[in-house]
Order: sequence, then structure tokens, then C-alpha cells
Amino acid sequence: MRALLDTSVLIALLDANHIHHSLCTRWLAGTQDGWASCPITLNGCVRILSQPNYPNRLPMQTVVRGLQAAMTHPMHAFWPDAVDPLATHGLNWDVLLRPAQITDAYLLALAVRNQGCLVTLDQGIALAWVPGAKDAHLKVLASSP
Repeated sequence: MRALLDTSVLIALLDANHIHHSLCTRWLAGTQDGWASCPITLNGCVRILSQPNYPNRLPMQTVVRGLQAAMTHPMHAFWPDAVDPLATHGLNWDVLLRPAQITDAYLLALAVRNQGCLVTLDQGIALAWVPGAKDAHLKVLASSP
């Protein structure tokens, strides 16, 4: 299954000083099915890495060039935003508890729609947020103790 990398994973991959850089780099090196990005993850990555208060801040144009270079890799696919979050098959609004969960739920729904999996560092994502989401649609990267 192709892996949709969420913003946290993209940031960890681009920031060599990030606490999870090695974890994400090792995981990506071992994947066989390729990876995907989408407008939400790309915009989030640029926005966060170029913030003045980000510890390893990079100029916005540097982040964009790094992402553009990564996206030329043959293992990459770009997934356009193609999920209607208000459709009955979009998000399960009855189980979403906080507005902060909406983006993660949307990314999971996009992975389900594209028969892929969402790869994240966020351990708080629930499969129940998206109709039809199964274990195979979500991969949470975690450091070994």
C-alpha cells in the first residue's frame, strides 16, 4: 500500500535535527510501495518548517525546493484533495470529538480513498473517524523504548 506521509513525518524527514528524523528515514528506506503527498501535508510542512519559532527554521523557498526535489522520486505520487468530508462516506462526524481531529481524519479518509495508508507520528488517530478504515490504512511510527 502506498503511504500518505502526514505533515509530522514530512517535517521529520526534512529536518535532520528532528527527534524522529532517524525513525522516519529508516521507515521510508524500508517501504516498498512508495509514498504520497497531498496539498494539506505539503502546505503544512512548508508552513511549520518556515515559522520563525520553529527550532530549525528554514526559509520557505528552501522547504519548497526540498519538497519539489523529493516529489520527483519515482516512488512518489501526488494525491489531490478528493474527499468530500461532509459526504456520508467522508468522515464519521458522530465520533469526532474535537476540531483538532478533522485534518487527521481527512488524511485518513484520503488514504482509504486511494487504497493506501496514512503514516504518522500521531498516536491519537482513530480508525472509527473514517467509514471503511481498517488497520492496514493507518501506520503509526513509534520509537522503541
